[in-house]
Amino acid sequence: MELKLILQIVGVVLGLLYLWLEYRANIWLWVVGAIMPCVHCALYYQSGLYADCAMQGYYILAGLYGLIVWLAGHRRKENPLKISHTPLRLVVPLVAVYGALHAVLYYLLVTLTDSTVPFWDAMTTALSMVAMWLLSRKYVEQWLVWLVVDAITVGLYIYKGIPLTACLYGLYTALAVAGFMRWQREARRN
Repeated sequence: MELKLILQIVGVVLGLLYLWLEYRANIWLWVVGAIMPCVHCALYYQSGLYADCAMQGYYILAGLYGLIVWLAGHRRKENPLKISHTPLRLVVPLVAVYGALHAVLYYLLVTLTDSTVPFWDAMTTALSMVAMWLLSRKYVEQWLVWLVVDAITVGLYIYKGIPLTACLYGLYTALAVAGFMRWQREARRN
């Protein structure tokens, strides 16, 4: 079996487990989220998706950060970390961070790599970085950012010849809607 196919299969299995854990707001998502990037890094490098490949290092660090934040949030008795909505005061800074990340990643991809999709690769990577931060804070709107990332990624991965991973992101797209609705109900309860 070809290495690219093996990496896709393992990545799909880990991705489904991760998404199920995220949907349930289970802290173990961060552990799976630290393992899965290693598989995806190899796959994306072989597919010429260099920003996505480099992004996997960020995912490992973000996973550790998220685990620490969630553990600390669960230990607080008076103000535990709960699913909630993103405060409006954070919207403009988050959009600015996204814009800066997208511009820097695009520049790096154009000048340092042979990427054939620098704009889209930079876009999905920058949005993913913002979404991971929102997830670490248990903000409902992280699902909306993932919805955009996942939908764009389906087309990107089909174009780059990794169809199994594209199918996984198609499923992610549908489940982002379900996750958003579930977390929104949970936020109302909190």
